[in-house]
Amino acid sequence: MAVQSQMQAKRPVSAALAGPYGHPFHPILVTVPIGAWVTSLVFDIASHAVRRPGFLAQSSQWLIAVGVIGALLAATIGFLDLFAIPAATPAFRTALVHMTLNLLVTAAYAANFLWRHADPTGGAGVGAGKLVLSAISVAVLGVSGFLGGKLAYRYGVRVADERTQAEGYTTGDSPRRAGSAA
Repeated sequence: MAVQSQMQAKRPVSAALAGPYGHPFHPILVTVPIGAWVTSLVFDIASHAVRRPGFLAQSSQWLIAVGVIGALLAATIGFLDLFAIPAATPAFRTALVHMTLNLLVTAAYAANFLWRHADPTGGAGVGAGKLVLSAISVAVLGVSGFLGGKLAYRYGVRVADERTQAEGYTTGDSPRRAGSAA
């Protein structure tokens, strides 16, 4: 039963939407919010180190918006991947925590964007509260990313099976087929 459940978690619910077997879209899409939000935090911090910080504060706000849009797209695809994981398994429970943390981070960044939009800096550096909210959000995002890595690298969710992976380790001068014993 465990092997059948594991194989189920490797196959997409919809290859057209979630990516074909062995090539999931979710890990590619998460780079957008991660990059945008980490860069926005760097800009927030840098806004306290330059003489005219307004451009950094405004850029950070728009990076947050880009991250929220990217996160919503990544979440949609990630939700499809969640459907491939059998319920009542450690992988499914890990995926639920991963999803919950990501939704909380996305909500925090959406609130952060609205806060910044309602209370512009007027050319000053980013306020301490907004900076702290961004820093906490990035920290929680890191925990969620760790869990996403656990799903892929420990539980093999949406990762090709070992026999398929073995094809990448055969040599041209070896007559053995991928996955055969030595």
